[in-house]
Amino acid sequence: MKIDAVFEGGGVKGIGLLGAVCCLEDRGYEIQNYAGSSAGAMIAALLAAGYKGNELSKIILNMDYEVFLDKKKFKDFMPIYIPENIIRLLKDKGIYSGDPIEEYLKQLLIKKGKVKFKHISVNGKSPLKIIASDITKGDMLILPDDLVKYDIDPMEFEISKAVRMSISIPFFFKPVKIKYNDEISYVVDGGILSNYPIWIFDVQGTPRWPTFGMKLVDENKSYTSRKRTDIVSYSLDIISAMLNKNEEIYVKDKDWVRTISIPTLGVETTDFSLKKEKALQLFEAGYKSAEKFLGNWNFQKYKNDYR
Repeated sequence: MKIDAVFEGGGVKGIGLLGAVCCLEDRGYEIQNYAGSSAGAMIAALLAAGYKGNELSKIILNMDYEVFLDKKKFKDFMPIYIPENIIRLLKDKGIYSGDPIEEYLKQLLIKKGKVKFKHISVNGKSPLKIIASDITKGDMLILPDDLVKYDIDPMEFEISKAVRMSISIPFFFKPVKIKYNDEISYVVDGGILSNYPIWIFDVQGTPRWPTFGMKLVDENKSYTSRKRTDIVSYSLDIISAMLNKNEEIYVKDKDWVRTISIPTLGVETTDFSLKKEKALQLFEAGYKSAEKFLGNWNFQKYKNDYR
């Protein structure tokens, strides 16, 4: 059966999303359109470029996530001692650049020959939608479509750069700057304005096929509740509150019934030191959650009840 797929953001917890994808593929589901925020955008992009779930699982489950946290030293030009995290925040508006993630993703896309949006599009229409947030304008961006607002040709834009925009957790990763008409916009994590864009492929009337959303169910305690009160932990709690709580209030019944809820097993969004054993557990949680969902899913009933 054909479906559209929407992936929630969640940092390294996104491994659970991949488990759900593998289950869907094993059951014969074929994704036609892809959307996501943050880590969900990365998975969506790689699937849209032609990777299969099982192919991606071999890559991601054996990945050393700490290589994404590029660490630069500032001692040579700082006359007094200031914690490096603070220096990076002041200098770059983020502790880590995010560039290694963009480059890693680009290399994976090169292997499929799908680097720019034009490479995955048909008649100028992209099946991939990536959510980002322009905090300068206060606008949610749906990429590549909204790039025209900045006089950028959507089809010539690199997919890895769009994902880089969507993963930019404020204060943790540097924002991406878009320069246009002598102006600059700072673009950050799509989850700030829509971490779970389950609505993105909805149409008027009866849909041709269903949209399945994959959502990470997080029962973590906050950093500060665990006595971690440094500036980074405090900032991440602020972001987490925005990402995880605000949108859940507005997820309606018609959206929950098409949502695969995936437990995150206590894994933190920015746990880049995640061990392979825990990553496998996350993957398995996603797979089993999708199995349970499909056991109860009935497209005809969904259409009768909600469309």
